[in-house]
Amino acid sequence: MTCGATGMRPWKMMTATVLVWAGMALTALAVATSVIGWALAPVGVAWADGIGDTGAQDVSTGAVEGAEGIEAAGTDGVASSAADGVASSAADGVTWVVPSGMVEGDANLVSQVSERADAARMDQGRFAIEDFSRAQKGSNRPIAFTDQDEAVYQGYAYLLGSEGRDVIMIATDRYVVVYVNPQVAEGFGGIEQTGEGSFLHQLVSFLLRLDQETCNGSAVISPDVTWVFTTSQVCEVEGVQFRFNQQLKEGYFYASVIGADGSDVTDSANPYYVDVTHADFCNLSASDEVVVAIAPTGLAAVQRFLTELDWRPLLVTLKTTFTAIVFVFILGLLAAWWSLRIPSRAQDIADSIFTIPMVLPPTVCGFLLLLLLGKNTALGQFFIDVGFPLVFSWPATVIAATVVAFPLMYRSARGAFEGIDPNMLDAARTLGWSESKIFFRLMLPLTWSSIAAGTVLSFARALGEFGATLFLAGNYAGITRTVSIAIYFEWMNGNIETALFWTGVILVFSFFVILFINLWSRRTTKYRRREG
Repeated sequence: MTCGATGMRPWKMMTATVLVWAGMALTALAVATSVIGWALAPVGVAWADGIGDTGAQDVSTGAVEGAEGIEAAGTDGVASSAADGVASSAADGVTWVVPSGMVEGDANLVSQVSERADAARMDQGRFAIEDFSRAQKGSNRPIAFTDQDEAVYQGYAYLLGSEGRDVIMIATDRYVVVYVNPQVAEGFGGIEQTGEGSFLHQLVSFLLRLDQETCNGSAVISPDVTWVFTTSQVCEVEGVQFRFNQQLKEGYFYASVIGADGSDVTDSANPYYVDVTHADFCNLSASDEVVVAIAPTGLAAVQRFLTELDWRPLLVTLKTTFTAIVFVFILGLLAAWWSLRIPSRAQDIADSIFTIPMVLPPTVCGFLLLLLLGKNTALGQFFIDVGFPLVFSWPATVIAATVVAFPLMYRSARGAFEGIDPNMLDAARTLGWSESKIFFRLMLPLTWSSIAAGTVLSFARALGEFGATLFLAGNYAGITRTVSIAIYFEWMNGNIETALFWTGVILVFSFFVILFINLWSRRTTKYRRREG
């Protein structure tokens, strides 16, 4: 049977109606959230073909003398030396190789570490560490000295800052290379001295301790690998050059790792490939000149943490969640009521459309919303033209939370409405009740327990939304950074305490919200227990 003169079948007509209503609902949601948002190199030591060949080794401006006792290169490709290491002296610096397992250092000797692990001291130490920092990742991009110069590949580089550093350590999977400013090293005893209490012993102890303090779960240096200490700004190890305190860009100093032939040694296809894990750099000063700010403990630590904490993610989360749950509650009830009033074939299509955000990954939802509301669509361009861009704004957080939480409310409400005895609804109609009166005076009271449960689930889903929000709204502090997004980025930045705090806040807040709604729902359904 056809419908009218158009020849359209009823279920096709209903499908078109569903799509039109869905588009109108999304547009209304976008408008509402927008309104709410509006209201509210020098030459160094050259080592040819590996460290540890017996006999004299030529160096760029000198030679290694007295190399007796040096073993052949180990299986890891790094040569081992005698127990006391091998010193290579040259006009521009000294290089000292300490074989695997022979480096002297004890992280436990460091008695004081600052709160941010950027300074440290040890009892009866010759010197102290300050301005310590760790770089987990470097850059492989070419660098131009000035904006007018052509960028040149300088290797895998770590930015040191506007000044060079006294100590720079670059760690690899096979060995650790440590540069020490020659003037600083000479002032504290030189890197050739070994044994407990020596400059080298204390320096390694500091590096081991501070590297552990700042690792944030990443790789740490170990005394069980070969250590190479140098006072040369360019040090070559098995065809790999380590360059230190190089002003590669005007006003900025770098440390870099590059092949002696200028190649990228971080490329696994390179025969000189080396896995560079991270870099540490710091300055040295006399022990009595460094002030180590020790972190407070007990209640003082809690007070300081709460005082310095950025509370904006919580405010953004609450504002977003409570705004979204209003839309979810209204749209979910209306969609459930409407879907039961259309033919069964159209119900299947409508139900699939309303439920699909629940089974899609949140990132897919966010991506689809980004395509729909971006500047490349008529809808997104419309909001941009009227001065309310939706993407990467607070309304975007509400839209994302509403879309992912809506199916939970819809499914709960529809299941509750389907459980109502149809004869009861027909009886109300025979008494002259309007559909709106039947909905508010009969359907809602009878299904309130299920609706309350759906509201709780939707609230919890909106409260913890992460993927779609990050995709559509981004991570802007005080605007779109919710607690869930803050947890992720605080953890990524190594602020474990802050991430744990926000996790606890979400758990406690969710518990009390669910408890409150459950108690309220029980109170509204006392009549059922009385009848039982």
